[in-house]
Amino acid sequence: MATKDKFVPMKLGINGLGRIAKLSIWHQVERQYFSELVVNIGREVGSGLEDIAHFIERDSSYGALNHYLYGCRAGRVIEEIDPTAGTMRINGVMVRFLTRERNPSAIGWRDQGVDLVVDATGAFLDPTLPPDAPKGSVRGHFAAGAKKVVVSAPFKIKDKTREIPPDAVTTVMGINDADYDPKVHNIISNASCTTTCLAYLVKPMLDYFGPQRILSASMTTVHAATSSQQVLDRSPKTGVKDLRKNRSVSNNIILTTTGAAKALSLVIPEMKRIGFIAESVRVPVTTGSLIILMLLIQDESFKEPINRDKINGIYRNAQQLYPESYLLYSEQQNVSSDIIGMPRAAAVIESHETHTRTAAVRFDLNHVLAICATLAGAGEADLGPTIDVNQAMRNAVPSGSDRNQRIIEIPVTQAVIYGWYDNELGSYTNMLGDRTVSIARLMQA
Repeated sequence: MATKDKFVPMKLGINGLGRIAKLSIWHQVERQYFSELVVNIGREVGSGLEDIAHFIERDSSYGALNHYLYGCRAGRVIEEIDPTAGTMRINGVMVRFLTRERNPSAIGWRDQGVDLVVDATGAFLDPTLPPDAPKGSVRGHFAAGAKKVVVSAPFKIKDKTREIPPDAVTTVMGINDADYDPKVHNIISNASCTTTCLAYLVKPMLDYFGPQRILSASMTTVHAATSSQQVLDRSPKTGVKDLRKNRSVSNNIILTTTGAAKALSLVIPEMKRIGFIAESVRVPVTTGSLIILMLLIQDESFKEPINRDKINGIYRNAQQLYPESYLLYSEQQNVSSDIIGMPRAAAVIESHETHTRTAAVRFDLNHVLAICATLAGAGEADLGPTIDVNQAMRNAVPSGSDRNQRIIEIPVTQAVIYGWYDNELGSYTNMLGDRTVSIARLMQA
């Protein structure tokens, strides 16, 4: 960051002290943009403030905070620990810890001088709930004095009959962050780590081919373990339907679900017209995940079909279009640990594993015409601008002994693209930090 951006007279509130909250502290004390961080834990931790410092400065996935900041020879960067005030200075940034209130409406951001809050608890994801909801609400932060809230997860609306309110928006930095209107939006979802990576895999393909040529899409994320899983097998809680998350995370490959496809349509609206399937597989690593994206693309030629060089070239060129190296194209042979901590890389394209296959999709135009007539008769389709059926019939080739059957062949290419992402610090938390600072700058303008 430029010197002029360091230590602006603005405080940042962080609600929670889980993985994303802790690593957000790492990001912000390295960035040194906010003059002070106010972290609400909502409970006592260990035997006091020293134990909080111990938790913050060490991490099993990323090593020691001081080594992350300055290399292996660096000394301790946490100083001035004041148990009475509940403060410490981390890499020169004052950090204050609150331990009394868990309900957002009671935290007291106004008393702390905090206008901007990152809610990283994962507990308050429904923007339709009122501030005084019995179990708390993201809108409770406004009752406590905050003006803007960034949520470190996708929205989850419990009442399926309700829509996302007009003052809430989902953004991914570099993809649709311009959708944020500071005069309208007060609750900003930073989507998820998987949606962030997926957006950077899909957007270059949409920009190049257009949504009309992408016939369908599917993805599988091979995802690192998260804190929602169990270290050892345990009995499920009352009402739990997915029994697999109660199995040992260190011993198993576990099938689970992902909301990335739904969230992606909020970030890239063109995806609403494309059939999309998203699946997730949890594997026993602490961080470093992979998306396998499969696209079915309407091709233009059997003689010169879309090939891996074409797909790789699209990504190679696209990486120049996004700020902060959000998209990286790699010709190396990577494994998941190579991606850990990679700054701001929403997606790292593993070009060695890009694959394509082009085949002919055969249509019986007599059957197509019958379907078109049925749809048009039911008022469900206006097919005129879409296909010149008569021209297609003239170009169709008679098939077999049935001279009335006319077949048309369309080239379709299936592309398989691999994208790495560090689902904790490297990709998601660093981009969350960029989103937070960009909002802060607009608030100060």
